[in-house]
Amino acid sequence: MKNIGGRHNLLLLLSTFFFGGFEVLNAVPYDYTASDECLANPHKPQYGGGVIVNPELNEGLKGWSSFGNAKIQHRESKGNKFIVALGRNQQHASVSQKVTLQSGKLYTFSAWIQASKGGVPVTAMFKTGSGTYMRAGSIVAESNCWSMLKGGFPASASGPAELYFESKDPSVEIWVDSISLQPFTEEEWKSHQDQSIAKIRKSNVKIQAVDKQGKPMANAKISIQQKSPTFPFGCSLTKYILKNTAYQNWFLSRFTVATFGDEMKWYSTENTQGHEDYSVADAMLQFTKQHNIAVRGHNVFWDDPFYQLGWVKSLSPQQLASATQKRLNSVMNKYKGQLIGWDVVNENLHFNFFESKMGANASALFYNWAIRSDAATTLFLNEYNTIEESADEATTPAKYLRKLKEMRTFPGNERGRFAIGLESHFTTPNIPYIRSSIDTLAAAGVPIWITELDVANGPKQTLYLEQILRETYAHPHIQGIVLWAGPTEKGCYRMCLTDNINFKNLPNGDVVDKLIHEWGLKGLVSGTTDAKGFFEASLSHGDYEVSITHPTSKSSSLVQRLSVKPTASSQKPLFLKFSS
Repeated sequence: MKNIGGRHNLLLLLSTFFFGGFEVLNAVPYDYTASDECLANPHKPQYGGGVIVNPELNEGLKGWSSFGNAKIQHRESKGNKFIVALGRNQQHASVSQKVTLQSGKLYTFSAWIQASKGGVPVTAMFKTGSGTYMRAGSIVAESNCWSMLKGGFPASASGPAELYFESKDPSVEIWVDSISLQPFTEEEWKSHQDQSIAKIRKSNVKIQAVDKQGKPMANAKISIQQKSPTFPFGCSLTKYILKNTAYQNWFLSRFTVATFGDEMKWYSTENTQGHEDYSVADAMLQFTKQHNIAVRGHNVFWDDPFYQLGWVKSLSPQQLASATQKRLNSVMNKYKGQLIGWDVVNENLHFNFFESKMGANASALFYNWAIRSDAATTLFLNEYNTIEESADEATTPAKYLRKLKEMRTFPGNERGRFAIGLESHFTTPNIPYIRSSIDTLAAAGVPIWITELDVANGPKQTLYLEQILRETYAHPHIQGIVLWAGPTEKGCYRMCLTDNINFKNLPNGDVVDKLIHEWGLKGLVSGTTDAKGFFEASLSHGDYEVSITHPTSKSSSLVQRLSVKPTASSQKPLFLKFSS
């Protein structure tokens, strides 16, 4: 605390509490819950089923019909009623219900699924009157227990549509229960985001200034300067930053976390077998340390065969096992305690280079080695298209969770600090699917980060970027966001935020700056106390410097640190006092 001159004793009272945020009158709250368990009985349908008729099948087959010549039956087991598609001879043969979609609305969908044999992917589909097919979401169905499928989609046109389910194995029976389809207006969807941000990212801070007799001091000037936000918001970095002051200034004025685009990858640090060179990564890490920028390690291994060096590809299985263990121990021991996490294996749902050489447990073994090397570090499984593309069957939320479970349950891995890394390379975002997919992933109970966010170049790139950032920042289970826009002398990967020469913002950069300001991740809040000496502000969680000056004593000011935490509503009031 600093006391600069002055004649008056001032008392600064700070108390914090949550506030409700923007609300749409009579809006249906969004249900963020999901389950990754296979249960003996399904949960009740979300939203009471929404617009679905007979969602719990308590009224026989009312509202339901056959799709694709499947036979349907109404069954009951231990008091639970459900519908079954059997006698299927095509992948789309199943149960069906007709609904009416409204253009411009965003739909969230859920259902509980079981199959007559286990490990069967089942997809919920909607066929519109115009012949368009939309994937709502997928699940890997098991036998003898129920799994929750959760998804969603935006309706681009009004009119009739038909819900049905697909499985590529026509020999299996598909059992369905607790179905829900809930529409939301764009205003309602936005209200969910605002309310979530108000609840999980911000607190209202109330400050009172009083004199030494306890009398409120009106018209005192209050200034609240953020020093460090709690929420990690960052961007990828390239070695270009080491010699470009404009790049440095642009980055440091916005972000608190970084991921090195290439500089820690195996092909960068050991281009020739046995000759390791960490000099560039070391220099970049030194720069980030000097400026209090947290760094995510990216990556120990990349399972895509395209990105393997020639000498790595030429190794025998036994030699590769030795080389990979050496690589992991080298990079993780070198940077132990200096990083906030590691992408241990990149994209092992899409690719299997190491598995093809070393066996099916290669990735799980890498995590085992990583835990032994640095058990305190968060270990990410980093993958793309889990929230970007509902049509990518390799990386659905259900498939991701199965892979994560494989890694976590491998002998010796139980003590590992696992996390979910969602690369988030978008083309056209399906906002309801993004939200519902994160809901599903969150059921695993581990941290979730957006790790490489960008949007393909196109006329709506900036609009889509803003939509995705708003959705992911507002989700209660997202713990960090990193943009994938690190510039090089040749440009950017897919999305640029600046011109890369003078580092003046492009439209995408303007969107980022707008949201940083709107969310309160950087900047200054100021004002004057009211007649009772109070000043109130909504602050993002983080560390602040609060200063107060009274007009009757212009040379006097109080400066005090303030920490606004997610648990702020339970904090005791903080009394601050200084005297001349």
